[in-house]
Amino acid sequence: QVQLVESGGGLVQAGGSLRLSCAASGRTFSRYTLGWFRQAPGKEREFVAAISWSLTTYYADSVKGRFTISRDNAKNTVYLQMNSLKPEDTAVYYCAQRLPSSSNFRPQSFDSWGQGTQVTVSS
Repeated sequence: QVQLVESGGGLVQAGGSLRLSCAASGRTFSRYTLGWFRQAPGKEREFVAAISWSLTTYYADSVKGRFTISRDNAKNTVYLQMNSLKPEDTAVYYCAQRLPSSSNFRPQSFDSWGQGTQVTVSS
């Protein structure tokens, strides 16, 4: 089992930037696809971005061109650089590790969720 701890959230004005980090311990980190999800109040958890062991990246259409996911396997950490933030990006952001048997980006295909970090974008 892997333990994931997110950090880097906060309050930022629209148009600003934040960098989220997700530190992992436990299960071998480098072999797995890591993902970022977010959940706004009253809404379902939604996919934001993911990065495979081979550094292939995937993004939700809503964040393409604004967010960048990266990973540092030596530090067992995955990052989410968020630029040009909008009020609709406000949510709790979670990182998670994809199950080896999965190939999609539904929340059910990921486990070992972190506790989340709040991102609030003011207009």
